[in-house]
Amino acid sequence: MNKEINRVLVTGAAGFIGYHLSEKLLSQGREVVGLDIFNDYYDPALKEARAALLEKHSGFKMIRKDMADRDAMKELFATGGFDGVVNLAAQAGVRYSLINPHSYADTNLLGFVNILEGCRHNKVKHLVFASSSSVYGSNTKMPFSVHHNVDHPVSLYAASKKANELMAHTYSHLFELPCTGLRFFTVYGPWGRPDMALFLFTKAILEDRPIDVFNYGKMKRDFTYIDDIVEGVIRVLDMPARPDPTWNGDNPDPSSSYAPWKIYNIGNNKPVELMRYIEVLEDCLGKKAQKNLLPMQPGDVPATYADIDDLVRDTGFHPATTLEEGIPKFVEWYREYYGV
Repeated sequence: MNKEINRVLVTGAAGFIGYHLSEKLLSQGREVVGLDIFNDYYDPALKEARAALLEKHSGFKMIRKDMADRDAMKELFATGGFDGVVNLAAQAGVRYSLINPHSYADTNLLGFVNILEGCRHNKVKHLVFASSSSVYGSNTKMPFSVHHNVDHPVSLYAASKKANELMAHTYSHLFELPCTGLRFFTVYGPWGRPDMALFLFTKAILEDRPIDVFNYGKMKRDFTYIDDIVEGVIRVLDMPARPDPTWNGDNPDPSSSYAPWKIYNIGNNKPVELMRYIEVLEDCLGKKAQKNLLPMQPGDVPATYADIDDLVRDTGFHPATTLEEGIPKFVEWYREYYGV
């Protein structure tokens, strides 16, 4: 633990990853200020339940504000005294970005500018921000590497995450603000998001409804268990980005910079076919799924696979939780939470 980063602002703290990250930081004796708008993209009751658990900790405070509110963010940073910031708040979801594009601009772009400005003016030692595996877009070379070009997104959500990486680089260059972007790969686990496959599949199977299986089940995903994501985030948070002395503008590496800016993948480094994912879930539930096989959805990609060499080299951490370990933990939580 980096003792210089003791007071941390976690945006999206009532969200899936934000809740787990805040719990872990608090367990390490750090102070956490959570920021969340509690919007209704999915059932706010789940966010309220997460927040209620966090608020049992004396070192935690929840701020219910919109990070797109410039004045509110200015005041929050001016009075917050944050050593580090982890920006997880975002309008999430690839498919939803086809329906409601403006919400992505408001939160993922305007909101992120407010976070950058807050960090710039208030001596934040490190900004860690969530990017996404979706930035790899039309890339087909596997595994996806942070050293590959990512200029062909296939959803507005992906484009907004790529924009965050570029915006952060600008602030690193202009104001020497250490920034690290983390490209998460298909995160799952207890307290997960209801719009994600594992949650949707579990609910449907238990209710004897068919599940929608896109690309006829031939999707592959680098499913990453929540505890592995949190461990990776904290190791990176405690290691503020530094300039790369080997960076060369004649042959620019997309993952690093002459400025204190860095990009990492956090994935399981082991893609699994969607059908196998469903099989493990069926075993856990003791029920077979009725499968509604469908073509690929607009904005989706057929496969994701993370090259995590840089993460392992720099932090010593290698995510390794298998589906056979992770899915039962989700099912146990789901049954307990919903009483089914």
